[in-house]
Amino acid sequence: MTSAALEILGLGLGILGWVGVILACGLPMWQVSAFIEANIVVAQTIWEGLWMNCVYESTGQMQCKVYDSILALPAEVQAGRALTVLVALLGLVALMVTVVGAQCTNCIRPGKVKSRIVIAGGAIYILCGVLVLVPLCWFANIIIRDFYDPTVPTSKKREMGAALYIGWAATALLLFGGCLICCCSCSQRDETSFPVKYSAPRRPTSNGEYDKKNYV
Repeated sequence: MTSAALEILGLGLGILGWVGVILACGLPMWQVSAFIEANIVVAQTIWEGLWMNCVYESTGQMQCKVYDSILALPAEVQAGRALTVLVALLGLVALMVTVVGAQCTNCIRPGKVKSRIVIAGGAIYILCGVLVLVPLCWFANIIIRDFYDPTVPTSKKREMGAALYIGWAATALLLFGGCLICCCSCSQRDETSFPVKYSAPRRPTSNGEYDKKNYV
């Protein structure tokens, strides 16, 4: 029962991480305007994401525009799009695979095959966490590099937005949830892997006594 509860906990963490990746993918706040030096007081705040950029004015109005061309986008944006969409699809596959092999479901009979299916679901969750970590760290590296680069104009400097932090939190949930699922499934398989041996009952001889070979 303990391993089943931990398995459900890992599945829940994986689902939360999957939802977090989808949320981070859709938010336009991957990088935001940096308020430094002459830009401390500004009338507009610029948000840039994977799919659109938004301008938030001090009056409370916000205007968003979807990127016109995909091929004209920077490499990190194109990679971020591809990997986050891939992780969203893989997360759905991991959810289905884990539910099919979970201890709380009866889709497959308990045994080695069921444990291997759950391990595969946990491994997919771990793969999702690794894949989504690539664009997050890529964006963070570019933002930090440009922020401290004196050749970059102040108006072009950006800071890390909320979507990056949501993505990192989702990555942690995916990795931890996947590891938890795999560990619980491995421990369950080890517990059920010991062979059970049954000894044949002793048969009495014709004179009513047990055969001496039964006492060897």
